Amino acid sequence: MIHKELLIQFGALEKDYQKNDRIFSEQDYARYYYQILNGVVKMNNYNEDGKEFIQGIFYKDQSFGEPPLFADITYPANAEAITDTTILALPKEALLELLYKNPDIHLNVTKALANRLYYKAIIATEISSHEPEHRVLRFIDYLKHEVHKTPEKFAFQVEHTRQQIADLLGLRVETVIRVIKNLEKKNEVRILKRKVYR
Repeated sequence: MIHKELLIQFGALEKDYQKNDRIFSEQDYARYYYQILNGVVKMNNYNEDGKEFIQGIFYKDQSFGEPPLFADITYPANAEAITDTTILALPKEALLELLYKNPDIHLNVTKALANRLYYKAIIATEISSHEPEHRVLRFIDYLKHEVHKTPEKFAFQVEHTRQQIADLLGLRVETVIRVIKNLEKKNEVRILKRKVYR
């Protein structure tokens, strides 16, 4: 979202995390802007029974965890590396200076946050009022068209595992597996070497 060179110019440092490392924890105070150079990060919570609920998954060139940074509040979720991951971390004060000096970037950050709020609203609606097949297809279409902007049919590969989709949409993994097989029968998705394409 913000050019790597500009982040480094303002004092960002590269940090490496191994798979399953925690980047920050729920209730920590936000002190850094995080942007992914390589790898995948999830934001999640665990309920009292230890069941995971995934709030979001973020990929190369995406940032995560900004709202608490701007609101001076604690994180509502954990951030964990799904794969080995390299992140640029920029201290909060340096980020604010960068945004003040670069209003076009500030606008882009605002747009990205607005898109994330829109996504959260869609997911909340899907979870509360639609059947599993509709939820899964709507989620995949959001990733295909809004995040990765891949309009061609069956050109978009879903990077999320079936378990991650289940955790994001409040479904059981068995339900997601069944739904994806049904969508393949309806020619809505293709499955090649266990990968889902839309």
